[in-house]
Amino acid sequence: MGYVSHKQGPAFNGEVIMYRKQMRFQKIICMLCVIAAAITFVYSLGILTDIYDGLYLATNPKKPTDDGRVAGSTIYYQMQPFNAAFVNVSLVLILLAVLLFIMNTHTRRKYYIGNYAAIGLYSVTATAAVVWSHLQISAFRVQYLTTVDFDALQELCEMKNKPFIKSTTLLDLHYLVAFLVLVSVVGLVGNMIWKISLMRSEQALLRAGEEAAV
Repeated sequence: MGYVSHKQGPAFNGEVIMYRKQMRFQKIICMLCVIAAAITFVYSLGILTDIYDGLYLATNPKKPTDDGRVAGSTIYYQMQPFNAAFVNVSLVLILLAVLLFIMNTHTRRKYYIGNYAAIGLYSVTATAAVVWSHLQISAFRVQYLTTVDFDALQELCEMKNKPFIKSTTLLDLHYLVAFLVLVSVVGLVGNMIWKISLMRSEQALLRAGEEAAV
């Protein structure tokens, strides 16, 4: 479906301008989906850094279920299965974001079934990933703050002449990452609705033009 001629009236000219704006927006939003997925992946790789830096003196890799000298220190190992799953989920998000480009969702003037499928897969998966990761990370944050014996940890760090770290910065950062992913989802779905609206409007104008010509 090509652009309509400027000779077909101001309504068609306005439609062309809106299509151009919408197509610029869809390129931006598809790129944002890739960026959000990539940031989620990088975040998943580093989410345990603070906890490891703070608890590595108290943990025992040979006995991951043993608190050792600091109660609650095994949270580092308890988070490992979630962390591995989080990495895998973020990789899936990257693949689904790339699928948008494979289906030419960023350039097509008219969307087809494949485009709607790609948009749906990314949007549903990304939203589910945000909800799931938020619930998991929030629960681990509470566990970290309430079960770890920070007094014993501080004494151990002072004895070993190592810095004492009590930080949830990386855990709290998930709010920003989740917000970016949700913005990409909202933008993608909003772009699709905008696209459908323009397609219907153009069809209505074309039919009106054909009827007027008859």
